[in-house]
Amino acid sequence: MINDGWKHVRSGKVRDLYTNDNNELLLVASDRISAFDYVLPTPIPNKGKLLTQLSLFWFEYLQDIVPNHLIEKSVPTEVEGRAVIAKPLNMFAIECVARGYLTGSGWVEYQNSQTVCGIPLPAGLQDGSKLPEPIFTPATKAEIGDHDENIDFDRAVQIVGRVNAEILRDLTLKLYSKAHDYAATRGIILADTKFEFGTDQDGNILLGDEALTPDSSRFWSANEWKPGGVQPSFDKQYVRDWLLSSGWDKASTPPVLPEEIIAKTQERYMTAYELLTGKALI
Repeated sequence: MINDGWKHVRSGKVRDLYTNDNNELLLVASDRISAFDYVLPTPIPNKGKLLTQLSLFWFEYLQDIVPNHLIEKSVPTEVEGRAVIAKPLNMFAIECVARGYLTGSGWVEYQNSQTVCGIPLPAGLQDGSKLPEPIFTPATKAEIGDHDENIDFDRAVQIVGRVNAEILRDLTLKLYSKAHDYAATRGIILADTKFEFGTDQDGNILLGDEALTPDSSRFWSANEWKPGGVQPSFDKQYVRDWLLSSGWDKASTPPVLPEEIIAKTQERYMTAYELLTGKALI
């Protein structure tokens, strides 16, 4: 329970949203983890704090490209370290994904059509291959229990309008490129990532939600990268891989994560944070 005049609005897969009389938002990152559009029954300790602190790092690093929704880092004691006070935004109804490497759902589509979200790619690429240049591959936003759907640029235009789609594409690729180049100096390959944007009351486009976390990105070890299969990673792909091997049918309640999987997932997230920020999570 959070006091100080904050009223609970709703809870998403990971975040809990509150508002106050000033029409500000309190975004609280929980330790919940989702995969395959399900919220798993087992939390990852300190995950919410890590997501919040890493997002703050990236918001500052990328603010020369696009402003963000942050108002204040000082939050109620009950959620200290894992929450921010932010501007309410009218969010665009697409997820803005940038891919610099071929993997995941993009790899699946490529094997069928040699495209990703309708974008033609060269022949002969492998799972984990670096793309000739980063590409914008938007997706629809799913409600809890539903599934995100990759879409092509024309479908994004239908949803948000051509002008907005072009602006969001350009911002997404600029943010990805700057973050990718920085991560490379820290021994991490930023394979792909997802951004979410919205407009404030004045119509300005702002970066919202989170940015470049192990929940919303694929972070690979640069030293161990080798196209042709699964890459050593510092993100929740480890959890996805365990779920796929567990026998879970993706149609029922997800299984409880074993203690070993919880610990190793937490370790991967922490490694990403420490490598990218150069400091330990306090």
